[in-house]
Amino acid sequence: MKAFTRSILLLLITALFSAQAKDVVNYNISKKFPDPKQAYYIDLLDLAMEKSIDKYGDYELVPVVFEMPQGRTSIMVQLNQGIDVTWRVTSQELEKRLQAIYVPLLKGMMGHRIFIINKGDQEKFSEDMTLSELRGLLAGQGYDWPDSIILQHNGINVVEGGAHKLLDMLQKRRFDYFPRALHEPWIEIADMPDLTVEENILIRYPAPFYFFVNRENTRLSERITYGLESALADGSFDSLFLYHPVTEDVMRLTKIHQRKIFLFTNPILSEKSQQLLQEPRYWISLSR
Repeated sequence: MKAFTRSILLLLITALFSAQAKDVVNYNISKKFPDPKQAYYIDLLDLAMEKSIDKYGDYELVPVVFEMPQGRTSIMVQLNQGIDVTWRVTSQELEKRLQAIYVPLLKGMMGHRIFIINKGDQEKFSEDMTLSELRGLLAGQGYDWPDSIILQHNGINVVEGGAHKLLDMLQKRRFDYFPRALHEPWIEIADMPDLTVEENILIRYPAPFYFFVNRENTRLSERITYGLESALADGSFDSLFLYHPVTEDVMRLTKIHQRKIFLFTNPILSEKSQQLLQEPRYWISLSR
């Protein structure tokens, strides 16, 4: 009888522990250089975790303040040093070090690039600009950004700098233009009256943007994948993408169909990511 009672008690304790257990997920934020664009990825991560409650249980997302570039954040995820998930443009090298969640978070929008330029420089970017003329100018990019490699591979001259110094470098005319994803420029130059968004040109290349976790964190990898796929299936992913404050005005602001498009190749795309380009449900058609 005592053994039976102990067994029942053990089952109750186990059940109680299971009910109270939850997945705690740490992600990096910056207080020194707060970036309102990050709200989209945090909200999408929250959606994925919520959509996976039925299979994985409760969760808590915890912002952790570390002042460091995105390359260092990836290293901390790789080494399991206080950060569980990060989000970046993918590359073969990154997918070898971290476990990519193979669901593109921006549905291809990160590979559509328009430019921040100095006011008064629009004449450098005419409606009939040639690729040769574009290659004669200097683009600014971050030191550890995959986009620098992509642009250079396609013959673009790139000046690299610290991520938080690039707009200041542009104002000082260290380079001619700063390529940004469609949803980024207006937020970034809201308080910089000397800068504006170029009107005529768009660069397009495949650049999937994924969540990444530690390669040994199988549970989190499977949970986020399950949650994102569930959100795609029930339409909540697309609803967030189309109506989130960070992304909802993209088409109106960019006037994308009026722009001249230069198509570039991506030499650092993995075979797995190349295969995903053939899956229509992951992408949105933003340009002709």
